Amino acid sequence: MPRPNRRGSLSVSQAATLGALHGPAELLPISSSAHTALIPWLLGWDYRELDAQLRKTFEVALHAGTAAALLIALRDEAATTLRSSQLRTVIVLSSVPAALAGYALEGPIERHLGTPQTIAAALMAGSVGMAWADRMPEERPSVDAGAGDAIYLGLAQSLALVPGVSRGGAARAVARALRFTRLESSRLSRQISLPVIAGAALLKAVGIVRDGLPSGVRIPFALGVTASFFSTLGSARLVRRLERHGSLTLYALYRIGIAAVVLGRLSGKRP
Repeated sequence: MPRPNRRGSLSVSQAATLGALHGPAELLPISSSAHTALIPWLLGWDYRELDAQLRKTFEVALHAGTAAALLIALRDEAATTLRSSQLRTVIVLSSVPAALAGYALEGPIERHLGTPQTIAAALMAGSVGMAWADRMPEERPSVDAGAGDAIYLGLAQSLALVPGVSRGGAARAVARALRFTRLESSRLSRQISLPVIAGAALLKAVGIVRDGLPSGVRIPFALGVTASFFSTLGSARLVRRLERHGSLTLYALYRIGIAAVVLGRLSGKRP
């Protein structure tokens, strides 16, 4: 495991703040990766000066906290889903494109994307797709999903490797484009996302156990994961209520607003 960069730091308060933001940002289609990257940049933290691998490990650790909370909060829904052989097939098939894309493209994406400029562009591009898809008729339930739908949903998850796209936002947009209802699109998004999140977190956890963490970041890591867990657990019920009537267009407008703040800062104007 790399040592912390002397120019960068991850304080206890910063880790807890990012963890607390991660839960609702992951549950909503607004991109948790964008918020984790942009909040430190907008607030002038030197978090981005940390070793890139260490920063990535922390962000995956936050996903682990979220995944653990979702397994608890959505246990009844997950049990119902797993009783359906059709939905199990959809979940497995949709995980394949995401896993392959992560294996092949994670490195190049991390090297070339993830700057404020590219995140702002991804936020805006995703917003356009979400707003367009949300205009489709609401016709299909999640139990109507088949193998073809699973591939499209899996490709949508692959796009979430780009910071700012949002795994949930991409999956919900594709589901709406396939004419699933808003509620069922949210449900499908959760169902296919959880295995990918949990798998990535498990792989990273194995690396942490094998290589260890620098002593200076162990407490911030632990607090960040704890905050992510409880913020996810605390917001899951509220988010599920919002999704019953929530339009993707509202989230698209929020994302455009965040992108505008970033572009304003980059241009030297006050956001």
